[in-house]
Amino acid sequence: MTEDVMKKTMESDPIQKSISGFGKWQFMVFVTVCLLKFPVAWHQMSIIFLSPKIDYSCIQPEGFNGTLDKCDARCNGHEFDRSVFTETISTQWNLICSQNQLGDTSQMIFMFGILIGNVLFGSLADKFGRRGPLVIAVLIQLVTGVATAFAPWFWLFCFLRFLTALATGGTMLTSFVLIMEIIGVKWRELLSVIYQIPFNLGHLTLPVFAYFIRDWRYLQLALSIPSVLLISYYWLIPESPRWLITMGRLDEATKILTKAAEMNKMPTDGISKNIDSLAKPKDSEAHVKKGNMMDLVRTPNMRIKTFVMCFDWFVCGIAFFGVAQYVGQLSGNIFINVAISAAITLPGTVLGIYCTKAWGRRYTLIAANTLAGASMLAIAFVPKTYSTTIVTLASSAMIGMSISFPTSYLYAGEIYPTVVRNIGMGTSSMIARVGSMIAPFVVGADKAAPWLPPVIFGIVPIIGALLTFLLPETKGAPLPETIEDGENFGKKIPVDTKGDVEAAGQ
Repeated sequence: MTEDVMKKTMESDPIQKSISGFGKWQFMVFVTVCLLKFPVAWHQMSIIFLSPKIDYSCIQPEGFNGTLDKCDARCNGHEFDRSVFTETISTQWNLICSQNQLGDTSQMIFMFGILIGNVLFGSLADKFGRRGPLVIAVLIQLVTGVATAFAPWFWLFCFLRFLTALATGGTMLTSFVLIMEIIGVKWRELLSVIYQIPFNLGHLTLPVFAYFIRDWRYLQLALSIPSVLLISYYWLIPESPRWLITMGRLDEATKILTKAAEMNKMPTDGISKNIDSLAKPKDSEAHVKKGNMMDLVRTPNMRIKTFVMCFDWFVCGIAFFGVAQYVGQLSGNIFINVAISAAITLPGTVLGIYCTKAWGRRYTLIAANTLAGASMLAIAFVPKTYSTTIVTLASSAMIGMSISFPTSYLYAGEIYPTVVRNIGMGTSSMIARVGSMIAPFVVGADKAAPWLPPVIFGIVPIIGALLTFLLPETKGAPLPETIEDGENFGKKIPVDTKGDVEAAGQ
């Protein structure tokens, strides 16, 4: 979009017109909300250290001559190598031999919890606002995270982790939507990508926690207790004024915007007039109708955008976690390996800031998916003895996916209308979790054919890159508010009745 069109867009948006696109108020909210990305990363990646690979041996029965296999039924228990970790969930509940898949099962249950949390809290946030569900999710995350450290049984551990994941899925989605709804179009690409950096830092600090805390219970406790600070969100985080306006709660929106304008040193006398320009008439269908999941696929244009966006999120889920597992399987020190895997994502995320601003969302996502896909496909043709080359290609793919994930967040936040933004992003994120649940099984397919995992991890992003050509560009465009706005967005007709922007995203 041209600078003139962007200026018109900013002038027509009552939020930006009242409080500016980004000021002290938005900065305070942004920094505060960013803190929750640390526990999101800790809980999501902690299984690496809660259930690491542990060597063990058979305790042979007294008087037995010979050597028994470590999983022989005649063993009098097992002896674990505790030189690295003093206690893990595997040593705690003997998740070995015939039960050695239960550790992976617990992580699949966790990812399923995030899937449900995305959908559940996405729906709640669209109906009841962003702030309330966010605070509730934080409380659930704190309570269940701490309780997990004291679980006496494995399946109770899994259930509590599921509840923690449910809350984690709610915090990560609702918080992002809140940020997108209070900042101006000029700042979306920058801040939406910066918003992902605390997750990278959380991932990077996880091996530090684990290095000093070698017992899984104490580690789980250490990763959960910091969430007590997030209870302050009840007092520090405002409701989204954009959502309030869409729901017709103009007085509440006015109070929040007035406070924000004062903090940003903006005039407050024209806020009510600015809000009225966006609010729908009280007797209009657009005012009383709340969006639902069917609105994502009810009309042709929205159906295409929803399908493509969901597939792009599936790419992020299956390829990001799959490639991360490739990198994490490198021989050597587990703490260093995980730190390297986390550090690789940082330059990709930072590079994404430049790409989304310079190239837009569509071409950034296409390029990132292509990089990841081509790199993984190349691994299928590299002999296993060329370990350095494989590591380099896998790292290149990891950089590509570290660009794709925040870009997909930004893209989805801009392409879905306000009335179904949380539902849309929740559905997309749900599909990503399906991908992350499948990823470990794809990695395990190397036992049947070593070339199969990199081929799958390569083809899926390439397909995602091709499908992304069907999406409109959203850089600098006004956020669609209603279902009608969402359907018209990207068409060769005016986006809405304001007449400010034509053919948005083209």
